[in-house]
Amino acid sequence: EARLAHWLEVELAALDGWAEFGAVPREAVDAIRERAVAPTVERVAEIEARTRHDVAAFVDAVAEGLGEEGRWFHYGLTSSDVLDTALALQIRDAGALILAGIDRAFDAVVARAEEHRETITIGRTHGVHAEPTTFGLKLAGWAFGLERDRVRVTRALEGMRVGKLSGAVGTYSAADPEVERIACERLGLEPAPSSTQILQRDRHAEVLSALALAAASLERFALEIRHLARTEVREVEEPFGSGQKGSSAMPHKRNPIVSERICGLARVVRGAAVTGLENVALWHERDISHSSAERIVLPDAFLAVDYMLDRFAWLVEGLVVRGERMRENLDSSHGLYFSQRLLLGLIEAGLGRDEAYRLVQRHAMRAWDEGLDFPELVRADAEIAGRVDLDAVFDLDAYTRHVDVVFERLRALKRDHVHA
Repeated sequence: EARLAHWLEVELAALDGWAEFGAVPREAVDAIRERAVAPTVERVAEIEARTRHDVAAFVDAVAEGLGEEGRWFHYGLTSSDVLDTALALQIRDAGALILAGIDRAFDAVVARAEEHRETITIGRTHGVHAEPTTFGLKLAGWAFGLERDRVRVTRALEGMRVGKLSGAVGTYSAADPEVERIACERLGLEPAPSSTQILQRDRHAEVLSALALAAASLERFALEIRHLARTEVREVEEPFGSGQKGSSAMPHKRNPIVSERICGLARVVRGAAVTGLENVALWHERDISHSSAERIVLPDAFLAVDYMLDRFAWLVEGLVVRGERMRENLDSSHGLYFSQRLLLGLIEAGLGRDEAYRLVQRHAMRAWDEGLDFPELVRADAEIAGRVDLDAVFDLDAYTRHVDVVFERLRALKRDHVHA
């Protein structure tokens, strides 16, 4: 229904252009505007069963109610003039919903990041304990990622803010550039600087690629939640409603199903981006191999990302964060995360890097293999204790002393976000 309504919008804008250009009587255009209504999907389908052409069926369906003036409807246009210009309008409207979804997700992440700015947790590389960070700092990184997605989607949508009424192979042989200019102005679009029978598909591929990157960001965030929700980690949990069941067989289960859903849908959107890239190369001035694929991947990609953003915002807003469990996990690696601070302290005290590394590594491996406390082992080693200030080395607050730098950047970004 929306598609047919946009087709009609383009047709009427073109008629306004023809009237101003002087080729179609203004009174005929006014009469058409007064009578024209978007036909029903059923009526177009009924006619298309005979014509085997969707735009031709649409034109016939609209013209049925226009009387004698109906002969001017679709004047000087080829099907792709209507299809591609209307598609630009649809993408503009759908894009506004995506941007609103990014904004909601961004606000949710920023709020939880501020809440957990000082909630200490272990940072992991390769899935293994590395050094302490804060859960808020982790979320702040997500917020910056969402802002990059917003910039990419906005840029891609701007590239789609074009229309074309240039005719069969883009030469304006049956139309006039002035008609295109007037019609595009009415529709809030810019005339494409050049077109063939269609708008070039790199524009659409850029939109699908931007959506795929947004989906990949959401997948990255959701995958982190899934890992942190594992029984052995249990630092976060998805919201779990009263009466909800996590498993048909095991009543104890509380599974990260929304995060998993987001990860699964990201694969769908990536596939749509690949299709968009494959649609760029077409025969000569056009073929229609892109058309069938676009009718699937464009709506599917927009619908999927819109849904993913909605579920992700819901997930973040209600996420159960277990700070006490984060601290337990932090302590479970026997203080080994202090190894780099000790290494640097020994280097500053005059030891060669390799010698210092081997000295620290010896105690670290023993702490890990025997389950011993790394700081205690180090303090008992006179070769180390006499060289460095171990109280300064084993200072947990040292890992979070620069967190405010990132949060100041985040607050500045949020202010810019609001003003934008």
